[in-house]
Amino acid sequence: MNYYLYELAHIFNAPMRMATHALKMQVESPFNPLSSTPLAKSMSAACSLFENATRRYGKPEWDIQQTKVHGLDVPIHEFTVLAKPFCNLLHFKKDQAVIGSRDDPKVLIVAPMSGHYATLLRGTVEAMLPEHDVYVTDWVDARDVPLAAGSFGLNDFIDYVIECIEHIGEGTHVLAVCQPAVPVLAATAIMAARKTPFQPHSMTLMGGPIDTRRNPTAVNNLAESKPMSWFKQNVISTVPFPNPGFMRPVYPGFVQLTGFMTMNLERHTQAHVDLFNNLVKGDCDSVKQHNKFYEEYLAVMDLAADFYLETVETVFKSHALPKGTMVHRGETVDCSKIKQTALLTVEGENDDICGLGQTEAAHALCKNIPVDERYHYVQKGVGHYGVFNGTRWRTEIQPRLREFIRSIDFKRKTQPKDALTGKPKKNKKGRGLRMGLPYRVLQDDREIHTPWDEQDTKSTLIKH
Repeated sequence: MNYYLYELAHIFNAPMRMATHALKMQVESPFNPLSSTPLAKSMSAACSLFENATRRYGKPEWDIQQTKVHGLDVPIHEFTVLAKPFCNLLHFKKDQAVIGSRDDPKVLIVAPMSGHYATLLRGTVEAMLPEHDVYVTDWVDARDVPLAAGSFGLNDFIDYVIECIEHIGEGTHVLAVCQPAVPVLAATAIMAARKTPFQPHSMTLMGGPIDTRRNPTAVNNLAESKPMSWFKQNVISTVPFPNPGFMRPVYPGFVQLTGFMTMNLERHTQAHVDLFNNLVKGDCDSVKQHNKFYEEYLAVMDLAADFYLETVETVFKSHALPKGTMVHRGETVDCSKIKQTALLTVEGENDDICGLGQTEAAHALCKNIPVDERYHYVQKGVGHYGVFNGTRWRTEIQPRLREFIRSIDFKRKTQPKDALTGKPKKNKKGRGLRMGLPYRVLQDDREIHTPWDEQDTKSTLIKH
């Protein structure tokens, strides 16, 4: 019912939007002698705010035309290399006619399916392009998937990740941003248990809810406090006509967006007050920057109901992965099977969506990855979004990620395949280095060894 009311609101707003647009044109007209007065500028600014607040934001374009490699402008060509009902695997390929053939590490960026389009990772992709061969999972809005295409759940997400890795082939490095951390870790564990030949060379988990019992946030507490029946009754709707996914049960994107907005309502309110003032002053640069951010932030997609409900139950309520009870199509997800995939976890100091320690928990699960191939990094002064976008991402996080991928890629390509036993390195007494004993943490561009008590559910801030 909420979805139908939402659609009706857009329909009823259409005449008011047309009238507002006409009024805006009149007050801004060069033939209007009052167009330069403070009153006219205030009216124009108010009309712009109303139009921005009531418009429907469609999926943004990736719009990645080129990148720089050693100072040379290199065109980027976007290809869909694998098409599935709920996901398109995109390949951002550098023009070899300009740059030649390069042996860059292949990186699969698994975008979150959490309400926003994959284009939210545009900055992530742009930073990785110069020195990596980049692939991205571009998730499809469930509202646009016909009911005949079937359902989509957490198990399907894991299957999609495995299929994408196998399609890219040997030597793939996987980067999971936020929500996909759990299914990517599960997919890697399944591939390791099956001993498939295309296991990822490395796995980077950034701001992901591996174990939400550690430093729970408001999002975690909401999921814990409400029964599953509440989620089914209050946030699940069916797609209205005439959308292609008519009658498909979904978690509407506008519901997720409402939750995001209310978490930081004061900040968003102040941003729009500033927008009004900048429109009146004619500060075009500030207005452009505001619009660029909110055109991406307000563009949301629907999630398949099965996927949303299964994620809430598995990740946030039963904590199946850290407890070792997660099952994928009859197979127990055992992260200790992972031996040939290096691990890097990244967290933000001020993350209010995924608390400190939640992503680091992956190290306690992947105890058979060699100690010299496991790293954890906490970026000081950033929130959730800053982990994968913005200045700190480009200047501090991405360079460390680059070095991690490059070093693992070089190691895998130069050592004999029979050396990839995956067994923990032995100390002088012959005992394996496992979790509960030291693993590597980045600090001040050096490596330090920090123990983690597996029974401790609190995270320790590791300063960068």
